[in-house]
Amino acid sequence: MSADMIAMAEEAWGAPLPDWIRALAIACGRSSQSKVAAQLDRSPAVVSTVLRKKYAGSYERIEERVRGILMDGRVECPALGQLPSHECQDWREKSKTFAPGNPLRTRMFRACQRCPVFKGEGEA
Repeated sequence: MSADMIAMAEEAWGAPLPDWIRALAIACGRSSQSKVAAQLDRSPAVVSTVLRKKYAGSYERIEERVRGILMDGRVECPALGQLPSHECQDWREKSKTFAPGNPLRTRMFRACQRCPVFKGEGEA
């Protein structure tokens, strides 16, 4: 089944596949696009369109989730130390708005604002 998913991805992306697309195709072939989408906290349609190279959103954001969840990609967080890249992405998303009621959210808001990985997201 993985071979079918890899072949489909290669048809869209060409060979050799980017390593993260290969990892995504293999994961989908081992289980299903729906199960992998749930792992990535994205819809099955997102996974399908990414594999077919027809996704209208940010490939960088999906790549970061795939690397963090399926490929054990890690980043160095100035506040939390080493953490999976998708958790960094989730914290960056939460840090777009200030939430004073939760001490960890406040800490991460401040840390993300100074972090080079933040790349200016959340600027008003």
